[in-house]
Amino acid sequence: RMEGQGSYTLPTGTEYRGALRDGMFDGEGELVFPNGGRYRAVWHRGVPAQGKYTFADGLEYKDKKWHYCDGYDRRFYTEICSGLKPAGISQLTNLDPPRKIPEGCYDCGDGFYNPETRVIVDYKLRFLRNADDDEHEWIVRTCRKAWDETIEHKPKP
Repeated sequence: RMEGQGSYTLPTGTEYRGALRDGMFDGEGELVFPNGGRYRAVWHRGVPAQGKYTFADGLEYKDKKWHYCDGYDRRFYTEICSGLKPAGISQLTNLDPPRKIPEGCYDCGDGFYNPETRVIVDYKLRFLRNADDDEHEWIVRTCRKAWDETIEHKPKP
């Protein structure tokens, strides 16, 4: 069984780095997720006793007094850190510039969704999963979609 300091990559691509004892996470260690997020914790026999999640952009999750995106302040974390852009230049996602979405697809957070094939691929275009009816409906209703048509500025004559 795994023992001491080390790393272990799960089938999902998530990697654990830290202390191992009797084949389990035990002591200080962190999970590093494929999306760049990190969960640092003190583990006891495979279960986190205390920990902190940090999103890929550096935002630290707080389970108490969480004010990010709470209805009163709808700015993205990058806007909180760097300030708002001038009027007329909207920031559509926390990433600036946002990811380019393949034609006819939606950006569903962990990858791109093609409603014709009902397949979700990650941002490196590797297969993640097939969407069921509920996920399909949610993505089409709420997620950012690639433009269906080209929009261009037409100067007044």
